Amino acid sequence: MDHQQQRPSRFSAANIALYGFLAIAAFYLITEHRAHLLGWLPFLLILACPLLHLFMHGGHGGHGGNADAPPPPAKSPPDQSPHQH
Repeated sequence: MDHQQQRPSRFSAANIALYGFLAIAAFYLITEHRAHLLGWLPFLLILACPLLHLFMHGGHGGHGGNADAPPPPAKSPPDQSPHQH
């Protein structure tokens, strides 16, 4: 007794018809709403800046630099400070 489950093929007749209808729907959505989509494009580019900044700095711990690097040497205090009390 072979109880192997058969997965439906991606290229069955029903799926090919579904892909065709999805392609037609996508074509008409894109062509009919192109003006609306292109009107939002400048705002999406501006929105991308802070999002890229947020996600790109996630890999190294913020503006502090590399966490694996040794700490910088301590600076020696100056001999004469203008604000000594």
